[in-house]
Amino acid sequence: MYGRLYTNYSSAIETVDTYAKPLIGSVYSKGGEVIVPASGETAEDIARASAVISKGFLLGGDLNIINPNSEIDPVFLALQLSNGYLKKELASKAQGKSVVHIHNSDLENLQIIYPSLVEQMKVSTCIRMFDHLITLHQRK
Repeated sequence: MYGRLYTNYSSAIETVDTYAKPLIGSVYSKGGEVIVPASGETAEDIARASAVISKGFLLGGDLNIINPNSEIDPVFLALQLSNGYLKKELASKAQGKSVVHIHNSDLENLQIIYPSLVEQMKVSTCIRMFDHLITLHQRK
């Protein structure tokens, strides 16, 4: 999943096209997680997130995994972390020079403002429709 955040980024991950060999202690998605890279080349590279919609995906290493509570739509949270003021705040927490890192504790202290769950889901659905439309046009 780590590489997908860079090579084929989307706000929501429903399917995978890469596979990895599971190791002892491997973490699998339960559905509804939000993943954020733990390291990358630049602060902006790792200030992005995706919601893992489906269960059973091997999440791999070097990821921060967020399990949102029932008041927060995972796709909405991923969109918030990847755009606007939260992206800037997340990037500002990155530490390092040649390789930058963000730790779980950096994510725990982010102040997130969000509307009702119904409104979050409407925003998420709208953005996902645009993402899908863009993908279809890129394939042409």
